[in-house]
Amino acid sequence: MQKLGDFKLPHFFNYPPYFTLQPVRETREKQIQLWKELILDYCRTQKIFIIRLEEEFPLFSNSVIERTLSHEAREAFLSALVAEGRAEWLDKGRRNCLILWHRIQEWADIIVNFVKDNGFEDSVMTVEEIRSGIESRGTELHGIDRTILMRALKLLEQKGKLAIFKGTSTDDEGVKFSV
Repeated sequence: MQKLGDFKLPHFFNYPPYFTLQPVRETREKQIQLWKELILDYCRTQKIFIIRLEEEFPLFSNSVIERTLSHEAREAFLSALVAEGRAEWLDKGRRNCLILWHRIQEWADIIVNFVKDNGFEDSVMTVEEIRSGIESRGTELHGIDRTILMRALKLLEQKGKLAIFKGTSTDDEGVKFSV
């Protein structure tokens, strides 16, 4: 089985037709489903949050079989993720795509579990501590994209589980948990 670093690639990755958008609807739907799963799995294991269509992305080419996805295919696979709520275009030109390997509600649940597991109820933390602090090391929150984290925190704030307060800069925004 072929690997990309420590990531095991699926068998279809070495099948040249999967690097070309298939014209038959049923075949294309299966192809899109396989690519969606691969993109989400790869991004989750490698902690990748943004795919830029204009830049090289390891999954989009296979030197072993000398195949590369066309721009149209890349956009089709990412658009399918967007349609499912598993990604969002960050710009109107569809060049940058935010990958949601966890939906925002799932990230909110991960934050609540993190708070409870570490005894942070009624505690205050900065947003940066949640993203990169000692407490988050070894958790899915460590290294989380700031946009995703803020959206999950705002969702929890709407539910009354925390309060976000502004600091003097974006680096010291704080969160008071009341989970």
